[in-house]
Amino acid sequence: MNKSQLIELIAQKANLSKKSATRAVDLFVDSIKDNLVKGKKVTITGFGTFSVSSRASRNGVNPQTGKAIKIPASKVPRFKAGKDLRKLIG
Repeated sequence: MNKSQLIELIAQKANLSKKSATRAVDLFVDSIKDNLVKGKKVTITGFGTFSVSSRASRNGVNPQTGKAIKIPASKVPRFKAGKDLRKLIG
């Protein structure tokens, strides 16, 4: 499912216009992004938790040349599925 399919589904199930559903999805995604940029967790009970994790710098290999390279430290977004979601899937 892609974003436009999600919007269509929400519009149908919530009896909203596509424009309203698009706005709702965009606000939801933007709210999660804004909180992650601030270093905050976003927990949706029963669904999961979005957070930011730090990766340490490490050594790697350039696959084209085979030479060793230094991969810098970075921050990456993470998602941990909640208990209810894991039960549904698994």
